[in-house]
Amino acid sequence: MLRGFYTATAGMISQQRRMEMMSNNLSNANTPGYKADQGSLRSFPDMLLQRMEQASGTNTFSPMSNPNDPVRLSTGVYLQETKPKHTQGDLRPTGNDTDLAILNQNLPENASVYFTVEQVDGTPRYTRNGNFSIDSEGYLTTNSGLYVLDENENRIQIRSRSMFVQQDGTILEGDIRNTRLGIALANNPDELVREGNGLYRTAENVPLLQNAVGEPGVNYSISQGHIERSNVDTAQAMSDMTAAYRAFEANQKVIQAYDMSMQKAANEIGRIN
Repeated sequence: MLRGFYTATAGMISQQRRMEMMSNNLSNANTPGYKADQGSLRSFPDMLLQRMEQASGTNTFSPMSNPNDPVRLSTGVYLQETKPKHTQGDLRPTGNDTDLAILNQNLPENASVYFTVEQVDGTPRYTRNGNFSIDSEGYLTTNSGLYVLDENENRIQIRSRSMFVQQDGTILEGDIRNTRLGIALANNPDELVREGNGLYRTAENVPLLQNAVGEPGVNYSISQGHIERSNVDTAQAMSDMTAAYRAFEANQKVIQAYDMSMQKAANEIGRIN
């Protein structure tokens, strides 16, 4: 009976973690470039049980079962590692020249592209949030103050009031070419490590391939005056939260039933008349 406590408790913990994951997704539904987390439930390895009496030749199994077959017992469920869903979000027009969005057009399967920014320690970070601005020194920065980098991993400084960004990421000031945005290609974005503020990094801070638009099968475009919305499906997230809450309640009732049975066993079965 104690195994039932552990199994139901594992179910409650996994559903609680699902609720936390989906709550975080909903809270970032309006964050530009945010990628919704997704996770799946997996069962712990089954436990194999076998009667000790078999060693002495005694068969206490049911006649309907094979005494030589071990019995499988599930030991609970857990929420596997959560990973972002790197699908394209909708583009929303803002009219701001410093707002940029990446539109995926033709990329390798499961691949994604990102803006390159400079972390405080000088290492590169990657983001889909193109809600940029120009600081007091004329540098293009993120909303958290990190410098946006060009294709040579240099900071981008805008010296005039007019800035035009072409679809390939080339930045023009009037008719003069300034530089080109550093757009990084991740062939397997699931290997990226998520940080706060919509930032990603590689496991060992190894820079990703820059400006792979010329590579076979790689095509994207930059849309100025737009930002990419999050890819959170709010209706689906609310439905999943309701299902997780009901599953949590079901496991809670199982624990209550086990508790009543344990109480009855302790107070009544062992009573001496």
